[in-house]
Amino acid sequence: MLIALVVLIIYFQIRSSVFLSADNVTNLFIQGVAFILLGMGETWLLLLGEIDLSLGWVAGLSGSMAAIFTNVQFGWPWPLAFLAALAACTAIGATWGFIVVRLKLPSFIVTLAGSFIVEGLLLYILDHVFEGGTAPVENNVLSNLTNGSLTPTFTWIFVVAVVAGSAAIMIVRERARRVAGLVVAPLYRIVVKLVALAVLGTVMAILFNSNRGTFVPIEGMPFAVPLIFGILAVYSFLLSRTKFGRYMYAIGGNTEAARRAGIPVNRYRIYAFMLGGFTAGVGGLFYVSRLGGYSSSSTDSTLVLYAVAAAVIGGTSLYGGRGKMINPVVGGIILAVIYNGLVLTQVSPPMEFVVIGVVLLGAVTVDSLARRSQTLLK
Repeated sequence: MLIALVVLIIYFQIRSSVFLSADNVTNLFIQGVAFILLGMGETWLLLLGEIDLSLGWVAGLSGSMAAIFTNVQFGWPWPLAFLAALAACTAIGATWGFIVVRLKLPSFIVTLAGSFIVEGLLLYILDHVFEGGTAPVENNVLSNLTNGSLTPTFTWIFVVAVVAGSAAIMIVRERARRVAGLVVAPLYRIVVKLVALAVLGTVMAILFNSNRGTFVPIEGMPFAVPLIFGILAVYSFLLSRTKFGRYMYAIGGNTEAARRAGIPVNRYRIYAFMLGGFTAGVGGLFYVSRLGGYSSSSTDSTLVLYAVAAAVIGGTSLYGGRGKMINPVVGGIILAVIYNGLVLTQVSPPMEFVVIGVVLLGAVTVDSLARRSQTLLK
């Protein structure tokens, strides 16, 4: 998928010289935030071999609730409005999980039905709260999630911190493996990874710090980028360094074996649905921030599919037990590149769905072939 991403970037840059401009790269990252977060939410479910088809509408509900509660008509403080929106999304996820676990129904059917329920609830709220069915963003904090930026100085500080932190984590991890007598990767691989990360970070910092404004200077990394890195770090830590994450992988790898080992499988399945709903809710905040509001006419049913596509295209297995939180980041960026590039090259909108469908089919095929080859090796 990384190779596919590089090929797509080269292709769209050849077709349009604007593609890798500072303004467009920044816009591309902002467009990809919602895809990335929806993919992260879906990854929690896919790791267990489950799926949630309602996450796109859950994200819309979260964004519209935040916009409504922080509107001057209600005047809620933004922390309270955000917490209420995220709590509602987490409760919705818990509801689907409880139904799947207690009634032993397929998550596909439960969340498909749930997507219609949430969609209807969202349209009802939009049509009955504001005249015309529109909830505009009037709160600066909500607006700045995607429209605000770090200063150029803090942009460099963030990039240096990420590279230094990554280096420290890699070195400590390899040293721990060496002390434990486990197989360690050659030193040159760590060096190559760190050099590549440093080069990429430097290039991105230069692009972000370029003036993107026309009348007023606009410089610095959008707030959305470090916030995504923060969520990625927390979720990756949960999956790779805690008992919670080990249980998730164990259940996804072999549910019956996990149950016999004493893992409370049903409880963790509900946790996965709750985390999916919560993460989709966070994605909804960024989505409504980018749109500047949410209305009944701006509802997008394709977000439901982008949640699955971002996770799978990035490398998360549909069969459970395999995947990392970095996968939906890669998948979300690929979706944003396709969406952004096709618009710049003036390709008809229907072709966007065709291209994404082809990429998704290719990712699923690779996943299936890899799983089949591993089975044969065993």
